[in-house]
Amino acid sequence: MITCCICHRELGSVLVEKHHLIPKTFKGKEVIEIHKICHQKIHATFSERELFNHYHTPERIREHPEMSKFIKWIQKRPIEFYDKNDDTKSRKRKR
Repeated sequence: MITCCICHRELGSVLVEKHHLIPKTFKGKEVIEIHKICHQKIHATFSERELFNHYHTPERIREHPEMSKFIKWIQKRPIEFYDKNDDTKSRKRKR
């Protein structure tokens, strides 16, 4: 069984995306497969600079208080659960 390294739930065959641990903007090459909702939450929570400077491992991402709270919440949802995170758009406007 393959699991998402953010929420540790089983990865299905749909709603799975690849996340660059170091953003492509910073020439990152290593990718991990995670749930789409986990990927959206990462990019709603962190800027690319923050991902590059500190949050470039699944362990560090999970340690962040907002991500920790999200993980506890998402672990109670079915694997196919998806809800678009509206924070992504507002975060992009701040950059």
